Amino acid sequence: MSHTEDRLTTAIDLARRAGAVLRGYVGREKGIEYKGRANLVTRADKESEALILAGIRDRFPEDAILAEESGAVGVSSATRWIVDPLDGTTNFAHQYPAYTVSIGVEMDGTVVCGVVYEPLRDELFSAARGKGSFLNGERLQVSNVNRLAEGLLITGFPYDFRDRLDRVLAQFRGFLTEAQAVRRGGSAALDLCYLAAGRCDGFWELGLHPWDTAAGTLIAAEAGARITDFEGRPFSIDMREILASNGRIHEEMAAIVRNLN
Repeated sequence: MSHTEDRLTTAIDLARRAGAVLRGYVGREKGIEYKGRANLVTRADKESEALILAGIRDRFPEDAILAEESGAVGVSSATRWIVDPLDGTTNFAHQYPAYTVSIGVEMDGTVVCGVVYEPLRDELFSAARGKGSFLNGERLQVSNVNRLAEGLLITGFPYDFRDRLDRVLAQFRGFLTEAQAVRRGGSAALDLCYLAAGRCDGFWELGLHPWDTAAGTLIAAEAGARITDFEGRPFSIDMREILASNGRIHEEMAAIVRNLN
């Protein structure tokens, strides 16, 4: 088994186990704390992250880790795990059923495998670079919608959207006017997986972090998605903005964003 396959297998196992932690909080007190007005953390975030980090340290003690709640953990290494133990915490806190566990693995600055697990629907999205992406073992492919007017888009709002409300609403208005419909999901990782599965045709968002996008962008790209920043440059997980599509409507989406800059 290669280094990538070994880590993908471990990521799948840890994502499922962490998802079981999240399921265990359904209908229970979640211990909500506030990192900011719209930025929550719950007891489940911390338990899920502790489980994942312990599993990584046990299996790959030399690997570095970047996790949402703990920050950078471990020694410097060419291999880095990028972990969001609960993407969609606000949804989770309100018992709105759209949240995930997201685990990506980066080697020498390139994301090589990723897993996103949605525990309530028991949907596990996974990908290894150059090997395609899958949902519960079935290969994924982006949609064939070729006009923005026929496209369903998904977006999210940054935690500090009140500080840049004009830009956020201008983008939302632009896409809402030109696309068939727009949805706001609340989990960037899940939104990217829905793009990979053809459940939507495009996605854009501001204010993201590496743990939001590391796994999801690889899963989408391996299903045929095109992913850039708002200027059309190839996407990097260190970028704070993302424009992703099935490829066929990308230029129409990019034109809308450019016209608003």
